[in-house]
Amino acid sequence: MLKTVKFDIYSELKTERDIKEYLEAAFVEAGETDDPGYITHALGVAAKARGMLNIARKSGVNRENLYRSLSRSGNPSFKTVVRVAKSLGYQFAAVPLKK
Repeated sequence: MLKTVKFDIYSELKTERDIKEYLEAAFVEAGETDDPGYITHALGVAAKARGMLNIARKSGVNRENLYRSLSRSGNPSFKTVVRVAKSLGYQFAAVPLKK
């Protein structure tokens, strides 16, 4: 019998580089699938990896609201998304699509 274990993304996001690469991949995936929820979920994962309380303080958003907004079923305002990204050290930028 094959034994499996549940994948724990948080154990993989140990360094700033890990988080950066994870977010970059998530943004590419979101663009390819047209799923903006993928971005908000990825920001939530990165925020949890960094410490949700710390991100809540930096972003000025209530910790409980962050958990709810950045979950798979969350629907945060764009303002919240921008604040969380900024508190993680990122900004949004429009770049041309690759042809």
